[in-house]
Amino acid sequence: MKGHVWRPLYVVIGLVVFILLVRMFYVPDDFGAQDRGYTFGFHRLSNEQEWKDYPQKYQGTVYCADCHDDKTEELEMAQHGMIPCENCHGAAMQHPEAPEKLTIDRSREMCTRCHAKLHMPTSARHDLPGIDPVTHNAEYQCSECHNPHNPSLEDM
Repeated sequence: MKGHVWRPLYVVIGLVVFILLVRMFYVPDDFGAQDRGYTFGFHRLSNEQEWKDYPQKYQGTVYCADCHDDKTEELEMAQHGMIPCENCHGAAMQHPEAPEKLTIDRSREMCTRCHAKLHMPTSARHDLPGIDPVTHNAEYQCSECHNPHNPSLEDM
């Protein structure tokens, strides 16, 4: 073969060898799929305890029910009953100690994440009641007219 074929081939081979050498020194020995197979993806065995010690951001609705049982009971009967509290109220983290009170996102954007009118006839998303946020009371927040825990009730 001519030189114009061999030179790029040598460059590619050199690049692959360089990448493999860097990987050999840079990637820890315990990183990989290990004996559990590729189903569980790559992780570093020596890092597992570090992740276990990492503070949990989302606590779940059961955590909220410990103090807010009145709201969680109301929510169980409502249309939004299957939605975790933290979807709208934010991550509980170490609540109630810090922060003492969670910030509630009452923006229209919060509600239209699920309730913007979308035409998806083959999806369960099509069954959610949707609005056109530009024409449907655009000057108001949704919570001014609808109870966020049971939006079909117009309580305000």
